[in-house]
Amino acid sequence: MKYTRLTKEQLEELHPEFINFLASQSIDKSEWDSIKNKTPEVAEQEIDVFSDLIWEGVLGNAKYLEHYSKNYIFLFHCTEIHMMTIIIRSLIPEVDLLKKEGLQWLSDNLFTDNVEIQRGQKVFADDRNTEIFNLIQQGAIFTQGELFEQMNGILEQ
Repeated sequence: MKYTRLTKEQLEELHPEFINFLASQSIDKSEWDSIKNKTPEVAEQEIDVFSDLIWEGVLGNAKYLEHYSKNYIFLFHCTEIHMMTIIIRSLIPEVDLLKKEGLQWLSDNLFTDNVEIQRGQKVFADDRNTEIFNLIQQGAIFTQGELFEQMNGILEQ
């Protein structure tokens, strides 16, 4: 597998798509039931292939990600060839950006000496989708990019 297998819950959500995936391989319900019972390893392989197809589609459409930790917020904008980043860091160790109070503190202190903001950009060295998937594995989440664009606009002034 290139990525990870979808969870049982994710597979249940994508049940219609999985049926279509099996149908594209001329596998109907009775044949699928037979495969699961007689050759479960083949069934597992089919689920793995389906999982990778879903991940490829999701990652291929990914444009913005965010990753939050106690003292950092990482904002990512992904194009086809590069990734732009905005890193916001609280220089006050007691501030917890994972909590509502920490985000309020950040809002009040964004342009003080207590907050460090860095911008960067890098060309995807490896496969774009793999690099984005690695960020997801580390805890990044897909977003619509509002915070990235807002911060980018403020920083460009």
